[in-house]
Amino acid sequence: SATGPLMKRHFLSILTTLLLIALAVGPIQHAQNASLKDVFKSDFLIGAALNRRQFSEEDLRALPIIKSHFNSITPENQLKWINVHPRPDAYDFAGADRYVAFGEKYGMFMVGHTLVWHNQTPDWVFLDAKGNTKDHIQTVVGRYKGKIKGCDVVNEAINEDGTLRQSKWLKIIGEDYVAQAFKFAREADPQAELYYNDYSLEDEPKRNGAVRLIKKLKEEGVKITGVGLQGHNRLTWPTREQQDATITAFANLGIKVNITELDVDVLPRVDENAGRNIKLTPELQPKLNPYSAGLPESVSDEQARKYAELFEVYLKHCDVIDRVTFWGVTDGDTWLNNFPVRGRTNYPLLFDRQGKAKTALEAVLNSRSARD
Repeated sequence: SATGPLMKRHFLSILTTLLLIALAVGPIQHAQNASLKDVFKSDFLIGAALNRRQFSEEDLRALPIIKSHFNSITPENQLKWINVHPRPDAYDFAGADRYVAFGEKYGMFMVGHTLVWHNQTPDWVFLDAKGNTKDHIQTVVGRYKGKIKGCDVVNEAINEDGTLRQSKWLKIIGEDYVAQAFKFAREADPQAELYYNDYSLEDEPKRNGAVRLIKKLKEEGVKITGVGLQGHNRLTWPTREQQDATITAFANLGIKVNITELDVDVLPRVDENAGRNIKLTPELQPKLNPYSAGLPESVSDEQARKYAELFEVYLKHCDVIDRVTFWGVTDGDTWLNNFPVRGRTNYPLLFDRQGKAKTALEAVLNSRSARD
């Protein structure tokens, strides 16, 4: 009878169709169920910057995301000078202690951010040539010795053209202030990883300046573990080639290259220098806030493609990258809602304002399986 062969062919056709469907939806199911830290466990740590409500476990929306997806944390603001050392005669470690307790509770690799920065530092710090740097660095680093494993020692010391920023640190101490900061931190905790951290290092002039700075530090015998590429990206910047060249340039110095403040801004630029001047605060205009009612699917897809491209480059260099840290947990937490224009609605992260996974998360997770 011909019925048998026909049924067999029909059965095989059904199996083939089911297999194709499974292959098509497999990545989506994977993205919904998988954990970032598990997917990338053989490549690098996956971190997030936490605000005070999050590491105090008051933000119940963010807490399950943090526990599920991240194995490294950075304090968004809590360890900046103005918060931890507001007056010459007073330290305030209450918030920082809670941050460390949270990290210990959940077995996180903890990062200290940041010791020396031209912003969020009280004016009294710069009243004399000593800069009060040594006491601050050694008090803060010493308190968390062996607990905070890595620290952004100097933050954003370089201009766009590659020269040293004319900050108050430079004016009262001189160019040696960078080397001094690293030496003080090393004395306080010889085992800690110590980093130089900056933004827009994917732009060649600034990158070259950072390369010169790190070469100089190494020639002077300063022990520096790595450079932090902040990764405050846009939909069209940096290019794949810029990201690849930047990681390669620093890796060639024999140091680690971490991604430290990752996000992908989807909103219009204010001007060419927006995002590069922390004090830039133009007025809110509708044309600068086009997605207040929600992110269009086309823009969401474009962001997902950008994240996939970035992670493809990170995976290529996983031998020199120890950590990729997102600057925030959900879109509702991001600093980009208020910078460079206060009151905007931005969508730069992998989880939306309700804590739900976005298309960008799927793209990041699938970048790992695509590499295999």
